Amino acid sequence: MPMINTAIITRLQQHYPALQTLSGEQLNLLLPDPRVISLPAGTIVFDENQTCQGFPMLLSGSIRVIKAAPNGRELQLYRVHPGESCILTSSCLLGHSHYTARGIVEHDAELLMLTTSNFNHLIQHHTQFRDYIFHLFAERLTDLMQLVTAVAFQKLDQRLAATLIKRNAPILSTHQALADELGSSREIISRILKGFADQGWVSLGREQIEIVNQTALKQLAEF
Repeated sequence: MPMINTAIITRLQQHYPALQTLSGEQLNLLLPDPRVISLPAGTIVFDENQTCQGFPMLLSGSIRVIKAAPNGRELQLYRVHPGESCILTSSCLLGHSHYTARGIVEHDAELLMLTTSNFNHLIQHHTQFRDYIFHLFAERLTDLMQLVTAVAFQKLDQRLAATLIKRNAPILSTHQALADELGSSREIISRILKGFADQGWVSLGREQIEIVNQTALKQLAEF
């Protein structure tokens, strides 16, 4: 039996503490060849109607999960960061179904891929891993319900204001990226941002937004 790559396993357990309870022999069986997969930004990790090939465990970078419309518009459902689970992947593996959205690498990513059979083994036989998966299920469902509520009941300017005040300053983003995240068009986002700038709430630069009046943006977001 090959020896475990301890450096990789250490990184994995740092991000996924639920795996710290597994013995070296168990890890060797679950990850007999733990090779880190490097994916550059823009890589499509999975797409709609594809079958799930395994459970990705992110070590670095981030993945955007989006729902794309035939006209090219996108709505961001959530992001996956190291130590987090993709609810769609878990759902596909547990329900033996196909993906219903697209996952795209946002920032250069490194990950390990857990095979479907080994994912199922952990779910069935290791309480800590199972609890971790279902805990993240609950968190993601809450996030998605908040997204549905925002799309259904909030105006776009409110949603944009809420998005801006959650970001670290200065906000390094294009108008197109914000449009993709909010499921709108670049032209509409640019028009709303110009309105914010005219009111003295933000200052606009090239691929950069500086918040000038956070109180006003927060009041709009909570209106």
